[in-house]
Amino acid sequence: MTSGLIDEVKSVRAGADRLFDQPTIEKVIDNLAAQVTVDYAGLNPILLFALKGGCYLGAKLMERLDFPLQIEVLQLSRYQDQLSGGQLQTGVVPVMPLAGRHLVIVDDILDKGITLAGMVDFCTASHPASVKSLVLIDKQCERDTDISAEYVGLAAPDRYLFGCGMDYKGYWRNLPAIYAVADK
Repeated sequence: MTSGLIDEVKSVRAGADRLFDQPTIEKVIDNLAAQVTVDYAGLNPILLFALKGGCYLGAKLMERLDFPLQIEVLQLSRYQDQLSGGQLQTGVVPVMPLAGRHLVIVDDILDKGITLAGMVDFCTASHPASVKSLVLIDKQCERDTDISAEYVGLAAPDRYLFGCGMDYKGYWRNLPAIYAVADK
């Protein structure tokens, strides 16, 4: 880790456009939790957090769900802290058996759709009772797949986003608002 990179990520944050503030994000997560509660309160679901991006939303979401559930993680990644995606790589996989369970994949963003499609395929191969996906952001961009999420918090423009689980070169996932890198 170089001081040059730290200076860069600080500069990107300083020049970024805030698209959604913290109160907006909190209200959106409340609404997502209400939808999930209606659909899953009696089903003993597994919330499957996409590592790393889905952990921020997953933690915020599960504290709002007052019914029995379990959590797991799945890491399929294309970015590896870079700004553009490469080949889909499998990292961490669930330990808990998924067969026969209702699964809700929780991720930060749906953009090109490759990662989410890979996660759905991974889960489907385990023969669950059902698989649905929940994303905080649906980026309005051209998709490489025909996938969509069943639960969507917000639509965002086709810009490079960070905050609320989304990162800029591995940083700023911790921010409670969503920012877009300034247009050059």
